[in-house]
Amino acid sequence: MTSLITNESLEAALPGVVARSLKKYADSRGWLTELFRDDELPEGFEPTMGYVSLTFPGVSRGPHEHVHQSDGFAFLSGTFEVTLWENREGRERLKQIILAGENNPLFLIVPPGVVHAYRNVGHTDATVLNFPDKLYAGHGKKEPVDEIRHEDNDSEFKLE
Repeated sequence: MTSLITNESLEAALPGVVARSLKKYADSRGWLTELFRDDELPEGFEPTMGYVSLTFPGVSRGPHEHVHQSDGFAFLSGTFEVTLWENREGRERLKQIILAGENNPLFLIVPPGVVHAYRNVGHTDATVLNFPDKLYAGHGKKEPVDEIRHEDNDSEFKLE
């Protein structure tokens, strides 16, 4: 089931996952959105880098998960279907699907052990910003990448 989910219901289902609606402040010049503020981030989540990715219509990224890294995604353009699977030891297996993007701007924090994927379900190219709390491939890009990829194997984590 795809939904415009509240942070409270998401946090209850997947502890540590934070979804915060983003507000657009518009005027005659265009608009501005605060993506995150360190006084509103959960304890321990401290972004260390940022990047933007463009996803073509119909294309998916993931599913994958991290062992140590949390992702801080900002969905602002296009229409994305975001799928989250609980995969942390000792927790009930749950799956949540969230619609995010231009019509539901969202900042989404995904902690380690939560498998995640997103698909551009719109008709135009769409961008996602990510502010992870670990450097990709470590300092100087000299460490193993903290990622368990599920899209290339016979995993239970499949997009519908």
